[in-house]
Amino acid sequence: MDWKEEYRKKIRTADEAVKIVKDGDIVHIGTASCIAYELAEALYRRKKELHGVRISSAVNLKLLPFYTDEKNDSFSVFTYFAGPAEREALQHGNCRYSSLHLSRVDQWCRDFLSGGVAFLEVSPPDENGCMSYGTYTAMHDDVRAACSRVVLQVNQNAPYVYGRKNLIHVSQADYIVEADSPLAVVPDAPVDETLKKISSYIVEQIPDGATIQLGLGGLSGAVGYGLENKNDLGVHSEMLTNSMMKLMQKGVINNRKKNFNPGRAVVGFALGSPELYAFADHNPNLMFTPFTYVNDPAMIAQNDHFISVNTAMSIDLFGQVAADNIGGRQISAIGGQVDFVRGAQMSKGGKSFIAMTAALENKKGRSSRIVPVLPPGTAVTTGRADVQYVVTEYGCVNLKKLDNSDRAKALIELAHPAFREQLRDQAKELHLL
Repeated sequence: MDWKEEYRKKIRTADEAVKIVKDGDIVHIGTASCIAYELAEALYRRKKELHGVRISSAVNLKLLPFYTDEKNDSFSVFTYFAGPAEREALQHGNCRYSSLHLSRVDQWCRDFLSGGVAFLEVSPPDENGCMSYGTYTAMHDDVRAACSRVVLQVNQNAPYVYGRKNLIHVSQADYIVEADSPLAVVPDAPVDETLKKISSYIVEQIPDGATIQLGLGGLSGAVGYGLENKNDLGVHSEMLTNSMMKLMQKGVINNRKKNFNPGRAVVGFALGSPELYAFADHNPNLMFTPFTYVNDPAMIAQNDHFISVNTAMSIDLFGQVAADNIGGRQISAIGGQVDFVRGAQMSKGGKSFIAMTAALENKKGRSSRIVPVLPPGTAVTTGRADVQYVVTEYGCVNLKKLDNSDRAKALIELAHPAFREQLRDQAKELHLL
């Protein structure tokens, strides 16, 4: 059958297509900037006739009704990475979280999505009947392979990207729904003087010709935009950011010096501005790949002079990093932090940075992010044996070279001055000083 004819035969309305979901199914609706909202909303309209359906999503920026529902018999939410919507569902007691390293997301898909339903937003088809996974190549082919039923939401606004396992053919879909909607937009976070100071310690250690990994947030943005005076940088990062796009447009990032996948920025997904999504569309300088490739420490390590920048919410005096869960409250996820922390240090000339402000300022006042021990119930994101450089506005220290006592002393010097004396006393109680 001609693919165009097959495409036409598979077209359904969203309300028709979601009838493929049965009681007890798990339905993956997408991730971050690539979520099948039209299908998700149509599925929710079936609330009164469905029971025990689990909704799988991650980093959802739109608060669909699934997330604000109190615990009920129709829908529950399941996630491997808590974004704004998933955090809301967690507060309502209607969400369960499963931790993983993104480099092993294929195994997670097989374990948790097997036999389920995939709602995947894709680009319009090319001349061969293949549609791109758009801004989220990172895992959606693994989702498709794990699920027994596939519904595609074709969005004219979804970019067509190049890379590995980035395409799905018309023949691989059960139904197709055409629904054009704007992609999720994440503006650059504000950068204050403290973040600029922290980023300056990192930027000064990034040599020309290095390959970088950055994430989302003000600190990563500060580092990214702080690299404007560097030369011949490369990218191998789970996420393509607005700052990376700007550096590519200025020629600062050109990927020429990369010894692994030279000439192309290797990424898993894009999340940012409409300009970023337009930049990704049919861009031969970008290589979108699954997490199993871009986050694999062995792949990361093949890039010489690899620089990884990640953030934390708290670090204790042993060097343990809490970046996704504090006191039992799930804020985000392990994600790719450990993958890149390890891969960077395996790289020839590579460095891994964990950065944060020294103190947290909120309505309750000021509290230290450097603590003697992590609060009860806190899950460790990155273990002390993996941590290399730690950075605050008060300096940058390589913990790898230090024993437990010197490590505690160095971390105390990175703390806000108002907390250092207390931390020294607490370190003595822990027999670290």
